[in-house]
Amino acid sequence: MDSSYSSSTTKPIYRGTQIVWYILGIIEVLLAFRFVLKLLGANPEAGFSNFIYTVSYIFAGGFLNVFRVTKVEGSVFEWTTLLAMLVYWLIAWGIVKIFFMSKTVSTPEAAAKLDKEEK
Repeated sequence: MDSSYSSSTTKPIYRGTQIVWYILGIIEVLLAFRFVLKLLGANPEAGFSNFIYTVSYIFAGGFLNVFRVTKVEGSVFEWTTLLAMLVYWLIAWGIVKIFFMSKTVSTPEAAAKLDKEEK
């Protein structure tokens, strides 16, 4: 059996990465709904639109003044929501990489990876 799969840290790392990707998926879906609803000019007073705008504001709020909003006849192209989606994806990717760095590695496996990085 390959030593990289028999480590006692493998299962917790796997579960941790699953949780990170799941949370990212929820955030990305909320932001995607926000982007599409704004783009299609959805009524912000409608129940579903209001819910999505309210919940997604937590994740989009910090980005809303980064770019100008592009408006065309009631539709809003919210570049900032796309930026938020990219930033959250990069954060999740970085967290997953940190999880993998904590995985137990044998000395021969570490030496092989270091040799590969030198090239």
